[in-house]
Amino acid sequence: TEVKGVYTFCFSNEFSTFSHKTIYFDFQVGDEPPILPDMSNRVTALTQSAPPCLTIHEALNAVIESQTHYRLREAQDRSRAEDLNGRVSYWSVGETLILFVVSIGQVMLLKSFFTEKRPVSGGAST
Repeated sequence: TEVKGVYTFCFSNEFSTFSHKTIYFDFQVGDEPPILPDMSNRVTALTQSAPPCLTIHEALNAVIESQTHYRLREAQDRSRAEDLNGRVSYWSVGETLILFVVSIGQVMLLKSFFTEKRPVSGGAST
């Protein structure tokens, strides 16, 4: 930003109010301070090693950005996996209950086929 101050972020969950959202931020405030002080007035071993140090520093910054990206992706994938695990667990419990109800129903139906119903006599027999 061009202007210093306090900024406010506003988010809307209009697309899907039923599911929760997770938002990640990566702020970089200001320019990065120079690694080495400006020593352009004299040539020393330190100023001669500055370009390779800057190259290594830039490569390390790229690695840090990649690691941050992979951490965020891992967090998203972990969240999806936990959600999927919960759904699978609920479906498994539901299927188990349905299996027990159907099994009990079949046993009762088969039992009714093989039980002999005796006629009830209304009077005394002689």
